[in-house]
Amino acid sequence: MQAKLQKWGNSQGIRIPKQLLLIASFKEGDEVEITAEYDKIIIRHVEKPAKKYIIEELFADYGTGTKQTEEDWGVPSGKEEL
Repeated sequence: MQAKLQKWGNSQGIRIPKQLLLIASFKEGDEVEITAEYDKIIIRHVEKPAKKYIIEELFADYGTGTKQTEEDWGVPSGKEEL
């Protein structure tokens, strides 16, 4: 598939055909990383780092709406009595 560079403001641009975008799983609004190597321009998805949580965020809803009760396992027996 061939395309032509065209003037776009003070830069140059190229239109990427829809089929190539579908094959590469790109969609409008995606963030991309553009790098250049000898005779190549490489466009990749930006890899977003996994969200880091703090312990308060992880347990913010813990126990809300539920009654915490102690489980009755009956009387101790065997070595549990020690």
